[in-house]
Amino acid sequence: MTTTKERSKQASATSITKIAAIGLGAMGYGMASSCLRAGHSVWGIDLAVDPMQRFRALGGESTELSDVARELDIVIVSVLNANQTESVLFGDAGIVSRLAPGTVVVACATVAPDFARAMERRCDEAGVLYLDAPISGGSVKAANGQLSIMAGGSDSAFEKAAPALDAMAETVFRFGAVGAGSAMKAVNQMLAGVHIAAMAEAMTFGMTQGVTPETFLKVIPECAGTSWMLENRGPHVAAGDYTPHSQINIWPKDLGIVSDIAREAKFSAPLTAAALQQFLAAAGMGLGAEDDAAIAKVYARNVGMTLPGEESSGQKTPGEE
Repeated sequence: MTTTKERSKQASATSITKIAAIGLGAMGYGMASSCLRAGHSVWGIDLAVDPMQRFRALGGESTELSDVARELDIVIVSVLNANQTESVLFGDAGIVSRLAPGTVVVACATVAPDFARAMERRCDEAGVLYLDAPISGGSVKAANGQLSIMAGGSDSAFEKAAPALDAMAETVFRFGAVGAGSAMKAVNQMLAGVHIAAMAEAMTFGMTQGVTPETFLKVIPECAGTSWMLENRGPHVAAGDYTPHSQINIWPKDLGIVSDIAREAKFSAPLTAAALQQFLAAAGMGLGAEDDAAIAKVYARNVGMTLPGEESSGQKTPGEE
């Protein structure tokens, strides 16, 4: 594995690259915007009309993608899961069959390593390069071109994808083979999901003992119990703001992938299983479209406690006996 840190965003702008960014969600929109800011021609594509219109107003290309597919250099696929990735690439309106040989697909969804290898084989049959490139960093870093990308693929795929990688990422972890990036992302998601659940459990536990969210966030980041997820998601709970930067719905999928991989490896992952159940409970409460910090509501409900920003209905408030 090699690592590229703080890549120059200007280096890739010396020649304009034609890029299709498929999937303009919280992460995909920022990634597409970063490529546009680097000086490339970018087609922003999504099932929803609004983000496409906003991206075009930002300077994105307005011509139909079908008219320029053979001219594309890079296709970035930033969708929810494996099924959507496969549909974008090989579905009824799949783009791979319309691409010129040598075009590279940069696939960013969290998927199982075996799925990534299968996609590479099918792309190779069509003469298209494939980069297994899951991402990490959140929507703010995506918008600022500061993502971490865990990528696996051939030297040719990396070389072809370099303009997009340079624009989107602060750090690219380069692995030798397709599947290795997805394996690394599974490890990251195992930790990230457990850390979010642990943050919610610790913060709501503290509230039962009279420790307010504000005090929690003042003290814990200075202590050994902190984590990046705690410091990033904890303020969402304290503010009662669950605007989705990363949805609850992502985690049953991602931790489900981790659990499947672990099961195939005959590896026991009890902490992952516990976190997964809490995210499933949150989704079952109808919180799937909220920010993943809303998992705190599962703990609050179970103890009959009102979180910041919620209307009190006779429930206990922090520190109340």
